[in-house]
Amino acid sequence: MKITLIGSVKFRQEMVKMRDELAKLGHQGIISSVMEDLALGKNPELMKQIEENHGQAKRKGGYIKWYHNAIVNSDAVLVLNYDKNGIKNYIGGNTLMEMGFAHVNNKKIFLLNPIPKDVSYTDEIFAMADVVLDGDLNKIS
Repeated sequence: MKITLIGSVKFRQEMVKMRDELAKLGHQGIISSVMEDLALGKNPELMKQIEENHGQAKRKGGYIKWYHNAIVNSDAVLVLNYDKNGIKNYIGGNTLMEMGFAHVNNKKIFLLNPIPKDVSYTDEIFAMADVVLDGDLNKIS
């Protein structure tokens, strides 16, 4: 299965690891080459720009459009929802949009961890998520 990995840029290193774990299970994990470079520390200038003005970096780099296209050309998305900023199983605004892209394009939506409870859009996540993996990639089918 071709699966686009989505989640906060904070989880960039986990994205690379998860892509490799998916490959071991026979899936093709898709991540942005920019995200991989950031995970490997190859683009400190961009990381600084993201930290200073994330919205501008997203717009300039066309990342929202890149993820839309990647999702449309995938079978599913895997939401990497780890803890962030004191929120258990964090899903931010951009990831919520990407889940929406997957949902309206009839792509399967896997959540690595349970739906977060400390966000105002829990109902929307619940309405779109197909499978909560509870950390077990073997549940992907």
